[in-house]
Amino acid sequence: MSIFNDLKASLEEAVAVEQGNKKASRVTSYEIADVKAIRAQLNVSQVEFAAVLGTSVDTIKSWEKKRRNPTGLAAKVLATIKDNPAMYQELANH
Repeated sequence: MSIFNDLKASLEEAVAVEQGNKKASRVTSYEIADVKAIRAQLNVSQVEFAAVLGTSVDTIKSWEKKRRNPTGLAAKVLATIKDNPAMYQELANH
């Protein structure tokens, strides 16, 4: 029953953190990319941007309108492009 006890302890800790009775032992936060600003900086259309990133135009639109946020690898790629716009051209060449 060790797994059960571990899960129970974890849930109790989560409740204590949520109620403010305990400080979270680890907090992970990510900066949400301003996709529209990145695309404007590159001076490319949504269609071009989607093709280079390997995603749909609808996804780009959702990110730009803040209906959804890029996560995982997409978030890392966007952060890299923001910091190093030449990376976009590297991706476009592949």
